[in-house]
Amino acid sequence: MTELTVEQQQQVKAAAKQIRKDVLRMVTKANSGHPGGSFSCADLLALLYEVELHVDPRVPQLANRDRVVLSKGHAAPALYAALAHKGYFPREELWKLRKIDAMLQGHPDMKHTPGVDMTTGSLGQGFSAACGMALAAQSDQDAFHVFAVLGDGELQEGQVWEAAMFAGHYRLHTLTACIDNNGLQIDGNVTDVMSPLPIADKFRAFNWHVIEADGHDIQALHAAIQEARAEKSAPTAIVMKTIKGKGVREMENQAGWHGKAPSAEQYTMFAAELEGED
Repeated sequence: MTELTVEQQQQVKAAAKQIRKDVLRMVTKANSGHPGGSFSCADLLALLYEVELHVDPRVPQLANRDRVVLSKGHAAPALYAALAHKGYFPREELWKLRKIDAMLQGHPDMKHTPGVDMTTGSLGQGFSAACGMALAAQSDQDAFHVFAVLGDGELQEGQVWEAAMFAGHYRLHTLTACIDNNGLQIDGNVTDVMSPLPIADKFRAFNWHVIEADGHDIQALHAAIQEARAEKSAPTAIVMKTIKGKGVREMENQAGWHGKAPSAEQYTMFAAELEGED
């Protein structure tokens, strides 16, 4: 296993910072969207698209590309920002989020957005699709790897556990589920609404290889992804401990920022804080 170089770490941190700044601007301009959960998975998406994935934005439909399925589809602004940063489409498209006749819808749409591997939004369904992709990859001599990004509130969906059982049964080692465990959903604490805990133990019970990591520690996530790729007998779940709204103090650990757009005044304040973030 190799560690990220200093240059790679700086590259990923800069991309994550840009993703959060772009998400903030997108959601504010649209006056609609989901900033909290977009911020909590920004570090993962920056790492995936800047370092980990075997993809080519010049050929979005490359047959043996790695796949990313944002099963928590409401975090689409973060995915869009990562794709634009990678060069899948012009960054100017970001400022048209949720606009009529524009490309970027409120949830990912694979038919209209280059780089989106699965249309998602209804929680749980993206994970099932990712399992199908992983089965196809494995049947084709491990042609590619599939990363599914799930929210911890999403784990309340029964379909998630049917998919987890399927993946464990068929030993889909080409599948890595990244659980964004920020502890909050639209209605409050996930443990109050319908507790999915203990997350790691549940996946182990379904015959998954499980890694627990700090979802904002780039080096730890890189090590986890390397370990997941090296695992050849089971699918891997990376349970990432994250902070909803990461990067803006007023947003952090606040369920109210799950699906709320900042005001113009808040945008100016939050943007300045993100600009100064290391």
